[in-house]
Amino acid sequence: MAGLLEGKRLLVTGVLTEASIAFGVARLAQQEGAAVVLSGFGRGLSITSRIARRLPREAPVISLDVTDEAELASLPARLGEHVDGVDGVLHAIGFAPETALGGKFLSTTWPDVATAVQISTYSLVSLSRACLPMMDSGGSIVGLDFDARVAWPKYDWMGVAKAGLESCSRYLARELGPRGIRVNLVAAGPLRTMAAKSIPGFEDFEAVWTSRAPLGWDVTDTEPAARTCVALFSDWLPATTGELLHADGGVHATGG
Repeated sequence: MAGLLEGKRLLVTGVLTEASIAFGVARLAQQEGAAVVLSGFGRGLSITSRIARRLPREAPVISLDVTDEAELASLPARLGEHVDGVDGVLHAIGFAPETALGGKFLSTTWPDVATAVQISTYSLVSLSRACLPMMDSGGSIVGLDFDARVAWPKYDWMGVAKAGLESCSRYLARELGPRGIRVNLVAAGPLRTMAAKSIPGFEDFEAVWTSRAPLGWDVTDTEPAARTCVALFSDWLPATTGELLHADGGVHATGG
């Protein structure tokens, strides 16, 4: 029986450890028949290359710094060394300087805010634009989110950046729909990933989900979020775009 993603070609960003959602997506995508290319940059590139060997099939790894216009411009050519097109892109990219997190909201300076917004929000546009020449048959762009409808303790400017990401995904969906490209976000609950470790007070998020998730929540299990992403890369949701899908155990729908 053919897999859910049989014949599809995916670019997956953000794989740094086996505990990352992005690794779970890459693993499941391969198991469902997709050809996967990973990206990393800087000192993390060698880490991504090592982790790539732990997938069911070792995936090629390319360098991609979403703040580097030269790397973005050369992305189609470098992807073309491994795949002849792209059907799906996972945006698992986010960063905020330490000064923009942890209860420093009022004191954060614009340069640090700008860094958080460029990497965590604008990169969805820059990455999508760079991949367009490889997506002439349409496709699906999926970004990872943390529900930004409310102000979370100590999440500060990353929360603002995520709110921007949500709006950005809707505008991208509007722009790319005529090309047959869907754009959606997946909002997972808190997971003990490398990204989570950089958030001061992460244990406060865990406590909320432990007490409020109707379906329960395991902070070490990336499978639910990864499966949701893979479903969005498949052909089973052909009319879904501009959407924020929650894979959070139901916390978004509950009160205190």
